[in-house]
Amino acid sequence: MTTFDLDALVRVSQANATRLLSALTELDARFREHRQRIVPSREDILAGGHLLLMTQAGPLDVLGFIGDRQQYDDLIDQTSEVRIGEWTLRVLDLEELIRQKQKMGRPKDVAAAELLEEVLRMRSGPDEQ
Repeated sequence: MTTFDLDALVRVSQANATRLLSALTELDARFREHRQRIVPSREDILAGGHLLLMTQAGPLDVLGFIGDRQQYDDLIDQTSEVRIGEWTLRVLDLEELIRQKQKMGRPKDVAAAELLEEVLRMRSGPDEQ
């Protein structure tokens, strides 16, 4: 299932805001919903909400929280590290991603959760189903 954007749950902190703003500047990030070219600020990042951005690499949603206002540190134990080229990223474990999609309750999230549940069943193998 393709969603056409990347969601990034970020740690909201002074130090991380500096790093994130640098990366967003390098990506030429700007808010998607504005006709004028409005770029995110350090204050926007520190507010800890949702920044819906367009970048040179495509749409990027920078999230200060998800679900029931769960932040990065609340979910760190439900993540795994994934290596992509020279980068190491943390991604939500499949079970947690399914829980988050189910909580959202929107039709597209429910459909995604159903597909992800099938992936989880396939990963478990026939002996564990």
